[in-house]
Amino acid sequence: MTEQLLETVARVAEPDEAVSIDELRLAARNSGLPLEALRYDVTPLGMHYLLVHYDIPHVDAGAWTLRVSGAVERELAISLEELRSRERVTTRVTLECAGNGRARLLPRPVSQPWLEEAVGTAEWTGTPLAPLLAEAGLLPSAVDVAFTGHDHGMERGVEQDYARGLSVADATAPELLLAYEMNGVPLPPQHGAPVRLVAPGWYGMASVKWLREITVLEEPFDGFQNTVAYRLKQSADEPGEPVTRIRPRALLQPPGFPDFMTRTRLVDTGRHVLTGRAWSGMAPVSGVEVSTDGGATWAAASLGPSAGRWAWRSWSYEWEAAEPGAAVLCCRATDEAGNVQPVEQPWNRQGMASNLVQRVPVVVRAPQT
Repeated sequence: MTEQLLETVARVAEPDEAVSIDELRLAARNSGLPLEALRYDVTPLGMHYLLVHYDIPHVDAGAWTLRVSGAVERELAISLEELRSRERVTTRVTLECAGNGRARLLPRPVSQPWLEEAVGTAEWTGTPLAPLLAEAGLLPSAVDVAFTGHDHGMERGVEQDYARGLSVADATAPELLLAYEMNGVPLPPQHGAPVRLVAPGWYGMASVKWLREITVLEEPFDGFQNTVAYRLKQSADEPGEPVTRIRPRALLQPPGFPDFMTRTRLVDTGRHVLTGRAWSGMAPVSGVEVSTDGGATWAAASLGPSAGRWAWRSWSYEWEAAEPGAAVLCCRATDEAGNVQPVEQPWNRQGMASNLVQRVPVVVRAPQT
C-alpha cells in the first residue's frame, strides 16, 4: 500500500498526459474563487477558496481544548470559552494557496490542479497568538513553534496529523491570530472550526485549521509539511527552498460574459472599465499594470484605497475596445519591495508559489441590435 502511494504522488506529468481521475477528485473536493467574486471587498463564505488535505474532521467545540506545551515555563490548556474571553481582534486577510497557478506550469506537477482561483479575503476574528505564547513563557532555548491540527491522513507514504512550524520570531508576530470567526460567524467546519491559526502574509499552508496543539521546540521543526511538502525544488532529490510568504499577484474580474466551455469572454466594442484585486505578502502593493494585447505593452491602472496591510487592494483601468476581434487581457502587480509578477513563470517540481500573469481571452464584437 505504502509503495503504491509513494509511486503515484509527488510526480510530474508526462508532456501529453491528461489531468487524471485522482486530480479531478481533488478538484471536486476543493473549491476556488469564482473570478466574478473579485467584485466583493470581503469574499462571501461560500466563495472563499478551500483546500482540505485529508478529511474535514468533526471537532466538538464544547470539548475542544488547545494545549500549549514544550519549551515553555508553564503548559496551558485553554477551552474555546476561555479563548473567546481573551482580547478580541478582527483583521481582513487575503489568503492564497501556495499551489495556486500549478495547472498552468509545463510540465504539470501532479496535484490539486489550480488555475489562479485559489484565493479569498475574509474578516477573521479571534485573539492574537503572541500574548498566549507570552503567558506560557517561551524558554530562551525556544527555536520554532509547531501547530498541529485534528486532520489526519497519508501523504507520500507518511501517516500524519497535519502540522506546520514557524520560527519563534514569525510565531510571535503581532498579526497572527487564533481565529474562531469568519465574516462575523463561527468558523464553518471546512474552514477549521472551532479554531484555526491565521498567519497573514503567508501562503495558506501556514494557517493550520482545526488547531489542537501548539508545541514550542528547542530545535527546528522537521515535520513533513515543512521539510518535504511546500518546497521550491527542481528535482526530487534536492532539499529545495521553503515556501513562505505570498508573492505579488493581480487578478482581473473577467469583463462581459463567458462562453460555457472555454470561458472566453464576449464584450461589445466601446469603453469598458476593467477591475480587479492585487495583493502581496512580501510588501504592500505599489502598483498594477494592465495589458490589452497579451502582454506586448503595459499601462498603469488606478489603485483603490488600502483595506489594511493584509488585505487585497482594488484597481481599475479604462479600456477602449475599438475594433471587433480577439484580445487577451493581462494584469500584473508590483509591491513596495520591487517584486513584480512574471510574464513567464519559473518552474518548480511541486508547482508552488507560482504567480504567473493572468491571461483572459476576450472576443470583441460589434454591438448587438
